[in-house]
Amino acid sequence: MAKIKFKEFAKQWKEEKIKQVKISTYCVYDLMLKNHISLYFDDLYLHEIDEEIVQRFIYDKTNELSPKSIKDLIVVVKMILMQGVKKKYCQIQQFDLIYPKSNKEEKVSVFSKLEQKKLTEYLINNFDFKNLGLLICLYTGIRIGEVSAIKWSDIDIDNNSISISRTLQRIYRDGKTEIIEETCKTNKSIRTIPLCRIITKFIKPLKKIVNNEFYVISNTEKPIEPRTYRVYYKKILEKLDLRIIKFHSTRHSFATRLIESKADVKTVSSILGHSNVATTLNLYVHPNDEQKKKSIEKAFKYINY
Repeated sequence: MAKIKFKEFAKQWKEEKIKQVKISTYCVYDLMLKNHISLYFDDLYLHEIDEEIVQRFIYDKTNELSPKSIKDLIVVVKMILMQGVKKKYCQIQQFDLIYPKSNKEEKVSVFSKLEQKKLTEYLINNFDFKNLGLLICLYTGIRIGEVSAIKWSDIDIDNNSISISRTLQRIYRDGKTEIIEETCKTNKSIRTIPLCRIITKFIKPLKKIVNNEFYVISNTEKPIEPRTYRVYYKKILEKLDLRIIKFHSTRHSFATRLIESKADVKTVSSILGHSNVATTLNLYVHPNDEQKKKSIEKAFKYINY
């Protein structure tokens, strides 16, 4: 078996990977290697890396990173090792790894109906293009990178729908950051979403006069990047004395309102662009104690005891 150090092989792996994945994904892998993985594995030969070494790496990172971040790092390590197996630099291994448990429960932040009503009323009464973007997020559930990338040409006023096919994001590459626009991550993320009357009321007259090639939330040929838009969103919440919750909460709130209205979960999943229905179920479908009680009573009501 030929010998090669992790550092040298990781470089080869990156050269292959950049041809296979989106540039944003490649930059994430590159950052993981530079900031965490390479510091630990670079001087080891590929065939020396075993379960004990990888497990030790996990333990060393436990106090530094979240369990999710550690798992993401291990995914990259495993991809490199699997490529090493194909190149006959190491043998295939089945790792039985132990990951740290998260101390904090993952909670989805959602606007209450009263909060959403207050925010909606402000956006309508103080209408401009940036506020229109926030309304679109609240009532379509699109992500911040997606709303930053939508152009007027993506809005079909005849069918009252909006097409999502691109995303805008800031990436870290070669020691500096830059803004890129690329297609959505998965085929499921490329989707068409119906627009409700709250949105079409404003868009219909605007579509007659706007430039179809302009970005919606800037109404110019230059987009507003997510970082800048996130700051704007926070200022609106502060101005209205609303809870400061993440921009992604507009998406969570949209999905929650649909689930509360008894919308079919598969439909909700399709609108959100989730890769599978399980993601939607895990995030938004959490029956409370009263719902559980009613379900049990209904299931066994035929038994007279």
